[in-house]
Amino acid sequence: MEPTQEKDSDNEPRVSSENATVISVDDRDISGKPGEGAIASQRKRELGIIPIPKWLRYDPERPAHFGLLLNAVFGFASTFVVANLYYCQPLLIQFSLSFDVTYEEVSRIPTLVQAGYASGLLLITPLGDLVRRRPLLLIVTAMAATLSIGLPITRSLHVFEGLSFLVGMSSVAPQILIPLAADLAPPERRASAISIVLAGLLLGVLIARVLAGIIAQYVTWRIVYYMSIGLQYAVLGALYWTLPDYPAKNPGLGYMRILWSMAKLAVTEPKLIQCCLISIASSACFTNFWVTLTFLLGGPPYNYSTLVIGLFGLIGMFGVGMAPIVGRTIDRLVAWYATLVATIFLLAMQAIYTGAAGVNIAAVIIVCLGLDVGRQSQQVSMTTAVFGLVA
Repeated sequence: MEPTQEKDSDNEPRVSSENATVISVDDRDISGKPGEGAIASQRKRELGIIPIPKWLRYDPERPAHFGLLLNAVFGFASTFVVANLYYCQPLLIQFSLSFDVTYEEVSRIPTLVQAGYASGLLLITPLGDLVRRRPLLLIVTAMAATLSIGLPITRSLHVFEGLSFLVGMSSVAPQILIPLAADLAPPERRASAISIVLAGLLLGVLIARVLAGIIAQYVTWRIVYYMSIGLQYAVLGALYWTLPDYPAKNPGLGYMRILWSMAKLAVTEPKLIQCCLISIASSACFTNFWVTLTFLLGGPPYNYSTLVIGLFGLIGMFGVGMAPIVGRTIDRLVAWYATLVATIFLLAMQAIYTGAAGVNIAAVIIVCLGLDVGRQSQQVSMTTAVFGLVA
């Protein structure tokens, strides 16, 4: 069918056709958000293969309420998706025995998982600004769960490493949920809402080690990954039945434009540059601590079992319990001051670990507590500061 010319209210021609959908400024409401025409267009072209329950469909006149229950679902999802990155850490000794390789070879596994995660942050999470976030979250969660099926099945270290990279790459749902929570929460509750999702993320970091250590002590490490598959599909079901549909933030942008805008912000926004540099350094130290802790506790002078090594994750749950207090405190403070205090505190914990970890177990316990509280405070304050740039 040939396109026809129509006149809008401003006497400007618009193209219409049964086979073409055009979004103009008329498709946006007075608030600048996509109107019904834009939303209809997005449904046609953006991951529209996933049906949406009627009560979760987007209604611009009655947008879904972001309350404590939905915030808790975000935290639950963050817990068991981010856990994919950390199940391997207390299992490294068992991996070396199962695959008949050295400690140096199995130590590549946590690195590859984190490298995959970094790749997902760079290549997948920007889609959160381009497409509707509900189908994006469902797809990446389903990918992570499905790819995890290969981990307990394979008998090859190289296949395990490759799958670990891909699982890490697709385990980015928490980093899509965090900005979604920041967008939906009112400004006076933004830090509190973010802290709940980050608390779930930190809980996943810790509970993964605890569950992996306990299960691997009594049965094979492969059961740990079978459990993770079930938990991830449970997360997928929870998100499907509770996550409302929201329109895309920037449907007119292209993927490459979003990547370019990220690169531009990374070199032109001073506060973002500072947060990136701090996060790179603190994340490296935090990951290094938990990976090397397995070999420290498993060797002399401690010689602890996999069970005991995994239980050290319980100590860090104190930091999760501090999340509501941290969020409310940062809501009342300048975020940058909170970041500075948390960073100094983390430096002190690293100094204690470096000097006394091999001397007395009390030093290790103190550092476990301190690192998790300090890291939680630092992440909440920096995230609040970054989202404040566009608030």
